[in-house]
This record gives sequence, C-alpha cells and structure tokens, in this order.
Amino acid sequence: MPKSKLGLAICGSYCTFDKIMPLAESLTKTYELTVVMSENAAETDTRFGCAEAVRTRLTEITGKEIICTIAGAEPVGPRKLFDAIAVAPCTGNTLAKLACGIADSAVTMACKAHLRNGRPVVIAVSTNDALGANAKNIGELLNRKNIYFVPFRQDDPAGKPTSMISDLSLLPETIEAALGGKQLQPVILGPM
Repeated sequence: MPKSKLGLAICGSYCTFDKIMPLAESLTKTYELTVVMSENAAETDTRFGCAEAVRTRLTEITGKEIICTIAGAEPVGPRKLFDAIAVAPCTGNTLAKLACGIADSAVTMACKAHLRNGRPVVIAVSTNDALGANAKNIGELLNRKNIYFVPFRQDDPAGKPTSMISDLSLLPETIEAALGGKQLQPVILGPM
C-alpha cells in the first residue's frame, strides 16, 4: 500500500528547528514527505542555525526539493499533492494569516491551496502571543473545518505568560486523527 502524502510546512520559529529534524526523519517512515518552508524560514540565518544547513538537511531527509516560494506552493491544491499538511512549527504570524485567509508565503499558499480540496491542515503552535494577540486567531482556527491542532500548552507560564507551544511528540498521532476527521484531545494540555 502506498504511503500517504504529507506536506511538512515549516515557519520561522527557529528555536524549534532542532526538534523538527528528528521529527521529519521519523515521519518519512510513515509518509511520503515533502517540506514546504516559509521564505523567512528558508533564508534567514539565526542564532539557532544557518538556513542553508537546515535546507540541506531537510532535502537529505526527504530526498525531495523543498517548496519555498508562493509559485511553488500554488500547485498544491490543483494537483492534490498532499493528503495532509502539518504546519510545524506554526508561528503567531502564520496563525494570524491563516485565520484571515492571507496567502502571502509558501506556507500560507500551500495551506490555502490544500484546504480548497477539503483536506486536513494540522497546526503545531509555537508562539509567544498565543494567549495575547493570537488568542482570537487560535479560537477562529479551532472552529474551522479541516483545521486540527497538535495539543499545546504554556511553555513558561511565569517567564512568558502568553506563550504556548505544541507537544511535537503528539504530531504523528494528531496527523492520523486528522486524516480520520478527528481532533486529538485534549487540545490544551496541562503543565509540563
């Protein structure tokens, strides 16, 4: 039986990239994996690493070219390239754009194009303002058809009281649930 096709969409939450590499390796065992990167994630060198090294490693893991332009992401819908897309990590910026229907990056275009086919988009939140400016966007997306969240929690309630991050160990289980039309529960996790 052929593997399901998964788009792994990566946004600029650079501090989570070290967790994404082993996760991508693990996902290739179950899915035919293609990486979609926002332009910022694909091109920005940060204190967490060099963008070229990240792209090279993801290409090695998947054996496929990374989609990192709007033009490259547009065919996701018409060609039905994926059975599911997982946005991991999903920044507050991308959350806001998805909630408002803005498609101005490779990731948001891939999601918009994919959703038009009624297929699942799985969101792994990683934002310092989940309980601040982005709370309304999370609420909006929780009520949207074909949008599913990897369960998330506050990652530093005392130091960053509005910050939340998904438990990436639950990404595979969330994808499988989403492919079956179900939201993995509970969505909001207790303290670590």
